[in-house]
Amino acid sequence: EPDVTIVSGLKDMVVFEGDDVTFRCQVSHENARDVEWKLQDVALQNNEMNEISVEKGKIHTLTLRKVTEQDIGTITFRVGPHVSTA
Repeated sequence: EPDVTIVSGLKDMVVFEGDDVTFRCQVSHENARDVEWKLQDVALQNNEMNEISVEKGKIHTLTLRKVTEQDIGTITFRVGPHVSTA
């Protein structure tokens, strides 16, 4: 299985309270396994507040819905040993 690397990392975002914010990270290969999103070292799951998806096979996205002050912090995307933060 090829080593999946991060081609395009996360970018810092500033949004207003109540808005949605989307983070994108592009990886080198489709169908990447061992992928994880975190907010302040807490693993995020796909639910009504966090939408986790993959576009075109290589672009992993995380959308935080209706953000609040509690959502301020570091977002981390990890694939295997490779990490990107914003």
